[in-house]
Amino acid sequence: MRFNIAALWQTYPRRIALLAVAWFFFIFLCHYLVNSDTEKRTIIKMGYMPVITNLAAPLLDAASADGKSSLRFRAMKFASFAEMAEALRNSQIQAAFIIAPLSIVLNQQGEDVRIVYIGNRHESTFVVRKDLNVKRIEDLTGHTVAVPMRFSGHNLETLKLIDEAGLNGSIHVVEMNPPDMASALAAGSLDAYFVGEPFAAQTLKPGLSQRFFYVEEKWPGFICNLLLVRQSLIDRSPETVQLLVQGAARSNMWAKDNLSRAAQIASRYWGQPLPLVEYALNTPPNRIVFDQFIPRQEEIQQLADLMQRFGLTQKNTINGLVDDRFARHADLAKISTLTSIVAPVR
Repeated sequence: MRFNIAALWQTYPRRIALLAVAWFFFIFLCHYLVNSDTEKRTIIKMGYMPVITNLAAPLLDAASADGKSSLRFRAMKFASFAEMAEALRNSQIQAAFIIAPLSIVLNQQGEDVRIVYIGNRHESTFVVRKDLNVKRIEDLTGHTVAVPMRFSGHNLETLKLIDEAGLNGSIHVVEMNPPDMASALAAGSLDAYFVGEPFAAQTLKPGLSQRFFYVEEKWPGFICNLLLVRQSLIDRSPETVQLLVQGAARSNMWAKDNLSRAAQIASRYWGQPLPLVEYALNTPPNRIVFDQFIPRQEEIQQLADLMQRFGLTQKNTINGLVDDRFARHADLAKISTLTSIVAPVR
């Protein structure tokens, strides 16, 4: 058999070129499928931090993933509340499960946002290094306490305790992202921290810290996080906001009766060990309050008053910030399976 070397030389590079082009388009297609939203449904991107008060975010994501609901709720985990606030400000997300006082700051900065839902309550814990043997706030004199950010209820309660004890300037309060608190305490660079669970449980469960107090012992009904949306979304699609708030409220009721399953879902979304999440949800039993999700003007006003008192804001106005109609009209009937959280109920 004779080979036509010239013909082979002419066709081989063409084949290589065609293969290269085909490979390029294959990689492009894979990248597109992995990194783009191919859902045909309306997608609501929700920012959240991995804490129990925001348990609704991963539950809504999981419940709407099967494609049977009219909306796709996409939970997007953030490393800090400041980053989440900027994402909401720039419309990168449509809703934010955000720390409560920061909503007041955004409102006073002119952002047209509304509080439409309150997250699960009584899920924050103040922990201290075991060797300090802290019994009173005075025992923390000269020590360092971390809070999630200056615009947090944890900071407000800490400042209030310090002020009432006449210890202003004697305890060093610092801001620290919740995911960094446990390791800082374990390394000895932090003496105490006050945060939403399961971040306190990260040192409580292995015995690296001891509980100073549960938040409800100092501030019954404490609001850690709440749900914030833009007024433009309400104006454009009030039915979407209603389904979002209703789904969040229904997720609370489902979680209350299905703590084990809720812990499994949260563990997967948060990237936290299941035993830790179960410990945080069940220690002590029946601690978490799931059904006080309707925002109340007087509660947000109390936060604004405290923020002004401690110099975190210059004024205590919250004009138009609270919109409770969606939470008040949430239908909590026929909650059984996970998918029933977002299923039509009427």
